[in-house]
Amino acid sequence: MMKNESLLALRERIAACRICAEHLPLGPRPVVRFSATAGLVIVGQAPGTKVHESGVPWSDNSGARLREWLGMTEQEFYDVSKVALVPMGFCYPGKGKSGDLPPRKECAPQWHEAILERLHRQRLTLLVGSYAQQYYLRDDARNMTDRVQAFRDYLPRYLPLPHPSWRSTKWIKDNPWFETEVLPVLKAEVAKRLK
Repeated sequence: MMKNESLLALRERIAACRICAEHLPLGPRPVVRFSATAGLVIVGQAPGTKVHESGVPWSDNSGARLREWLGMTEQEFYDVSKVALVPMGFCYPGKGKSGDLPPRKECAPQWHEAILERLHRQRLTLLVGSYAQQYYLRDDARNMTDRVQAFRDYLPRYLPLPHPSWRSTKWIKDNPWFETEVLPVLKAEVAKRLK
């Protein structure tokens, strides 16, 4: 990691990353967005095939649901001066038996610290899904559901969320407190960072 490296140089190094190229069925195409002024960081899993093709993070059904949860328009969501989109894996990892494979393990340790040290200090980081939560809350033995339910324990630094994929529909039905307790606080916290 280069301490005095500019944001532009860091972005260029990320774009040229080939660390796990041999494991990527569609080849490397890092999808990540950030700026020094972003007060909201969204750490998701890894791009799916639609995002890999477009190069635009969260440009799929999961992204639409996430924006709904956050109470954000697309314009707000993609305003890099306010929102950093930093997944656990920057490239599409491939297909598994029951959906996409997990994010590659090389990516977050290689890049996250270099990115986050250059972002706004008073930021809120949304940990979307279990991979982000396991990485950033590694000393917390709770499972994803328990972390989301105990979201206040992590504020003001983090706010854990389930992944907004189609699979979360059943999870939301089984956990109605998510919509009544978590989403109003989530929207309020996000609105603070967009001012």
